[in-house]
Amino acid sequence: MYDIGIVGGGTAGMTAAIYGQRAGKKTIIIEGGAFGGQITSSPNVENYPGIASVSGSEFSMNLLDQATKLGAETKTEQVTGIREENGTKIIVTAENEYPCRSVILATGVTHRHLGVPGEERLTGAGVSYCATCDGMFFRGREVAVVGGGSTALQDAEFLSGYCSNVYLIHRRDEFRGEDNIVKRLEKKENVEFILSATVKEIAGENMVEKLILNHKKTGKESELPVAGVFIAVGQIPKNDAFADIVRLDGNGFILASEDCMTSHPGIFAAGDCRTKEVRQLTTAAADGAVAALAACKYIAE
Repeated sequence: MYDIGIVGGGTAGMTAAIYGQRAGKKTIIIEGGAFGGQITSSPNVENYPGIASVSGSEFSMNLLDQATKLGAETKTEQVTGIREENGTKIIVTAENEYPCRSVILATGVTHRHLGVPGEERLTGAGVSYCATCDGMFFRGREVAVVGGGSTALQDAEFLSGYCSNVYLIHRRDEFRGEDNIVKRLEKKENVEFILSATVKEIAGENMVEKLILNHKKTGKESELPVAGVFIAVGQIPKNDAFADIVRLDGNGFILASEDCMTSHPGIFAAGDCRTKEVRQLTTAAADGAVAALAACKYIAE
């Protein structure tokens, strides 16, 4: 029997394990893939308070090392669901079942990819899914943002403060995001809209060098030389396996309040997988701490 079962080994999950172990609780982290989450693909993290610069992989491994040295157990197994029996939460994986007094869901999200040639190969070498994480590395250079929602618009606005030129590429004639941000971008001399266009390929030898664009109205292709491309076409939560035990919103995110409580007593949600406005490394860590302390309080009641 575990006091706290944590589903997901990213920043939120590992922070929750650290707080759980420090509170004297028996915790286990179950991760279906690689521990660390999305941040492991970032070559340099410079926006975490107190750490001027660290690679995403080193940051993640430090967290994992800290959690395990405190006594947290880890398993690399795919969680397929959760059920409750006589007040005990049973985390079910493809291989085993883990009885827990409380559960923290920290499953994170995956960024929706374009699925074009060069995207996977050049991820971390000019292809990024987080402008606030990686934008500083492109100071004074030309970059592109792909997407038409508010996140893409915000990314373009953020990057315009650092980059010489920002090309905002959207497959439709009009943006879906907030109109006031569009108006602000229209006034910026270093922001250019490329509408009714899609990215056909991300090209470069070892780093991003250019984009191959397909212009939908003319059917013609063109090349756009850039040093980086920020892809903002949506995020996909990985919460389908828990839809029968906690409430999800229309986009599949777990409905949880700022204290990380879900609709099911004793089950908490932390990090990017839950409904929230800001999804950053710092907020994931904060959620992990809040969820673990809430789980400890639940166990004590």
